[in-house]
Amino acid sequence: MFDKKTTRLHFERAAETYDASAVLQKEVANRLSGRLDYIKHSPKTVLDVGSGTGFITQDLLKRYPKSSIVALDLAHSMARKSQQLGGWFRKPLAVCADAEQLPLKPDSIDLIISSLMLQWSNDLKQTFAGFHSVLAPNGLLLFSTLGPETLREMRESWATVDNVPHTSHFLDMHEIGDALLQSGFINPVTDMEMITMTYTNVRQIMRDIKQIGANNSHSGRSKGLMGKQKLKAFETAYEQFKTDEGLYPATWEVIYGHAWVGEGLKLDNFDHVIPIQKV
Repeated sequence: MFDKKTTRLHFERAAETYDASAVLQKEVANRLSGRLDYIKHSPKTVLDVGSGTGFITQDLLKRYPKSSIVALDLAHSMARKSQQLGGWFRKPLAVCADAEQLPLKPDSIDLIISSLMLQWSNDLKQTFAGFHSVLAPNGLLLFSTLGPETLREMRESWATVDNVPHTSHFLDMHEIGDALLQSGFINPVTDMEMITMTYTNVRQIMRDIKQIGANNSHSGRSKGLMGKQKLKAFETAYEQFKTDEGLYPATWEVIYGHAWVGEGLKLDNFDHVIPIQKV
């Protein structure tokens, strides 16, 4: 389980440093939005969930010049970044909200796109059910998230030091596909790829993770200061992964997926909604 208050705080603090460190996030966002080139869909209203500083929101504004674009993020500072995108006469609507409790009207969205956000969900089925509710019939969900092999080097190194979770638990493709079907989506498709980033030292990995707001928010994490001896032991354990070139790898398992909403019955509706028709 994730501590949502801590997750929000991490991303609030990371807003100003995010773009400089989010190399992986930018690449995955580009690969995800590029998949829209091969999907025949003409949405009137598009929702970017977990919009961050607006990598995908910016692309959506260009890709769909006649569509209304909504950028939603858990952190106020991130939502403000997205709100600054676009031209004088056309900007996205920025919404600060939890993706697990979307404050949007049922059937009000034609396309939801979400890049590297779903891994922060405490209840993926509930999150997908919320997406299904706000999507109109024939609506599309397109997403990327992280799989269980993500940061395996860090997880295995910390396991030699203590029993406290230092990385998040990530669901695999089959669990994600099941959650989509259980939430009412049809024709789900998922695939994955491994991306390995390399660094000159282990602390650079930890620094990059912190600067993008992805540091550990697990509710079972240690909340005290990390001792120097523990950190040194962790760095020593990480040496086993050092490459022949003297670099330290960090593996990210990236899962991509899409699914559709059919013409059938919708799932639970939500109260406290924001009308989108006149965005």
